[in-house]
Amino acid sequence: MKTIDKIPTTKIGRTAELVKTGVKVGGNYLKYYSKKAVNPNISKDQLNEDNAADIYDGLKNLKGSALKVAQMLSMEKNILPNAYVERFSLAQFSVPPLSAPLVRKTFKTYHGKYPEELYDTFATQSVNAASIGQVHKAVKDGKNLAVKIQYPGVANSISSDLAMVKPIAIRMFNLKGKDSEKYFKELEGKLLEETDYVLEVKQSKEITEACSKIPNLRFPKYYEELSSQRIITMDWMQGLHLSEFTAKNTDQRKADKIGQALWDFYMYQMHVLKAVHADPHPGNFLIDKEDNLIAIDFGCVKKVPLEFYTPYFELADKDNIDNPRFFAQKMFQLEILRKEDTPEEKRFFSELFHEMLSLFTKPFNEKTFDFADENFWGKITELSEKYSKDTELRKMNGNRGSKHFLYINRTFFGLYNLLHDLKATIHVRNFEKYL
Repeated sequence: MKTIDKIPTTKIGRTAELVKTGVKVGGNYLKYYSKKAVNPNISKDQLNEDNAADIYDGLKNLKGSALKVAQMLSMEKNILPNAYVERFSLAQFSVPPLSAPLVRKTFKTYHGKYPEELYDTFATQSVNAASIGQVHKAVKDGKNLAVKIQYPGVANSISSDLAMVKPIAIRMFNLKGKDSEKYFKELEGKLLEETDYVLEVKQSKEITEACSKIPNLRFPKYYEELSSQRIITMDWMQGLHLSEFTAKNTDQRKADKIGQALWDFYMYQMHVLKAVHADPHPGNFLIDKEDNLIAIDFGCVKKVPLEFYTPYFELADKDNIDNPRFFAQKMFQLEILRKEDTPEEKRFFSELFHEMLSLFTKPFNEKTFDFADENFWGKITELSEKYSKDTELRKMNGNRGSKHFLYINRTFFGLYNLLHDLKATIHVRNFEKYL
């Protein structure tokens, strides 16, 4: 794979890169409308393919939060056209890495020493490059290690990057009014946390120690003396990325074993720790030869405050969802409904969220749940398409719900998608035996 010798770190340099991308996208639209003038029946498929490729190519050179947002959007399979989902999903664990000279220079800047001064051996060629940093293999005292190095300038460019992608997000999610700022502040805060590798090591140790009792689940050990603000050293974990495993697995027993470990891991974090690994994409999980699940990245951890946790999970109970008075009370607590809403807005959003929650909380109301159930996934797709085309919704302010929904919903959508990819059947309350 081609390597990168330089990353734009100034606001002007990063804006220029996005402007170039915008020019390419504009050209794609001109080509599309020229063809459509000749053939009115032409579809947008090629336009989506071209735009997705050009936008991703621009973002992968910038890296950082702009690429991270693309990675997050790749998990929203029911929002974006498939061309974008497929292209943006590359941001999960496959982007052009830094060149060897830039790696050494970055390492020296962050750690005060070159990598060969700290490790017995250090591979300057990255084995895994993503949006915030890339991973290198090293050896010290006979131990195989994974060394994660943050890209230069990432932490300092988060605010300006988000300012550039903000207009796109506002249009995509129909956000209106100053109240939408709370979602961008939540996103900015979490991205800043992801660039704090001292915090990541602390979170990693806390969660892995607490969840070590769950069977078929493994974690790397972290080495604080070989880590710093922008570098993390941990055990090298051998295994297949979860997506590689699911692509070739035909053994249902293995799928269920891994799926149960994944489900129990998330339920224990959510219900016991009230802090959860909020980045559940395939690049953050490996499967070893014994079919154990390995969680390898705790940069994005969402703390779940009790004032959100309680009404959120009260509405995971079907009886509560179907109790109109109770349901309305929780809609206000979760900031989905507001006192100033018109009767039309209250009716519309109550019906919308009742329909959504009745479907999305279905796994919580069963003893076992089969995530391979295509009827369940078909209904999710139907619901998504229904509201994406709803003209009434476009007139409404999409700026709904507590800021905590942003990462909690992302967590559950990601978890559901991983379990669907595994085609796993899980025992819903199995995690309770580890309380």
